[in-house]
Amino acid sequence: MRYISTRGTAPILDFEQVTLAGLASDGGLYLPEAWPQVTADEIAGLRGLSYVDTAVAVMAPFIGDTMTQEELKAMCTQAYGRFAHAAVAPLVQLDQRHWLLELFHGPTLAFKDVALQLVGLLFERFLAGTDKQLTVIGATSGDTGSAAIDALAGRMGVEVFMLHPKGRVSDVQRRQMTTVLAPNIHNIALEGASFDDAQALVKAMFNDADFSGRFALSAVNSINWARLMAQIVYYFYAAVRLGAPERPIAFSVPTGNFGDVFAGYVAAKMGLPIAKLIVATNVNDILHRALSTGDYSQGTVVPTPSPSMDIQVSSNFERLLFDLGGRDGPALAAQLHGFESSKAMRLTNAQLQGAATLFTSDRIGLDDMALAMRWAHSDAGQTIDPHSAIGLAAARRADLGDVPVVTLATAHPAKFGDAVERATGMRPALPARIGNLYDREERFASLPTRFADVTEYIAARATPR
Repeated sequence: MRYISTRGTAPILDFEQVTLAGLASDGGLYLPEAWPQVTADEIAGLRGLSYVDTAVAVMAPFIGDTMTQEELKAMCTQAYGRFAHAAVAPLVQLDQRHWLLELFHGPTLAFKDVALQLVGLLFERFLAGTDKQLTVIGATSGDTGSAAIDALAGRMGVEVFMLHPKGRVSDVQRRQMTTVLAPNIHNIALEGASFDDAQALVKAMFNDADFSGRFALSAVNSINWARLMAQIVYYFYAAVRLGAPERPIAFSVPTGNFGDVFAGYVAAKMGLPIAKLIVATNVNDILHRALSTGDYSQGTVVPTPSPSMDIQVSSNFERLLFDLGGRDGPALAAQLHGFESSKAMRLTNAQLQGAATLFTSDRIGLDDMALAMRWAHSDAGQTIDPHSAIGLAAARRADLGDVPVVTLATAHPAKFGDAVERATGMRPALPARIGNLYDREERFASLPTRFADVTEYIAARATPR
């Protein structure tokens, strides 16, 4: 399997290279040269398989000859052995048409664990026996940071610098990052920043020739293809349990950076019969506006009780625009350079009409989010977090006939206890496996949201090439 950049000029890489690289050298994102195809018989053959065996079958074409299927299975067994539920990603029925896919049974209680537990092992494998020191730089709206830190803490050959917007993540999210005191983990709280500001700094570091030339930079955000690849698996895992390939399934995905829902798009391109992908946004609705009207214009980020979705620039949307626009890298680069300078652009007819064949979208406000949380609690006996509630609200509003709709439950409700308690009157308890989170020492640096300050901090602690 060969990987190409969405902007057309970066070197073509293999799976190992693309995992360690993260962002492409031309500022684009990597994705496969062609989508592997899965037949209906092969999809049917996934029925009854464990999550690990499903993961091996789905990911093997993307990994190619980088490792054997036996080696991949051993890695997946280790990655998912830390999950608290034997199914890894269990389905829960809400009513006759709606289901939750619980993706929060990993060590940090968020869907990011599904991918990052595996990515941490891939980094370790690819760095083993080399003297290469990887400098992992990430931006987080909350869950990516804790999941990446858990996966990479103490691993040889890796230094992690995680940026988060100060005061804009929940207490649990922050503490899951800042109480990990491993010497290779560095948390940076950006003063007065949004997630978009943090993400822009990360991209600027990768694109700055002087800085990126001094360090072996890599990424754990969903700009890293390996992370996105691991998320494709649970679409297959859920769909076959609800009747695929004979029966199409719809998925509603709480969406901020577009990585999770793009994994569903890849599953559909591979041959999984997905009726619709519902892109559920909160009031930070750039993706809803883009998919419904073609208007991709950056606004001001509004803080909400669903902080992981408080985003106005969705990195992975670039991958979709590239694929829908005929995979014309130079044309997309020009389109995105215009957006980067003006903070606004129009989707082309090909991009807008192509997206409409699979995607629909909805904007969920605070009242509808709370109502979804109450309905799940009172009518279905399920307590859900604000992000999952946004997905569920959009799923219940979508007119899809009798197609089963799976809402991705992306975080444990205890990570957002205040919001859950306001909506339901019940405060969810942290699982025992989290332990004494509130008693642990925190460690992080507070820095101005300036390129020079952040790069100086990282350069003083990272290992040069």
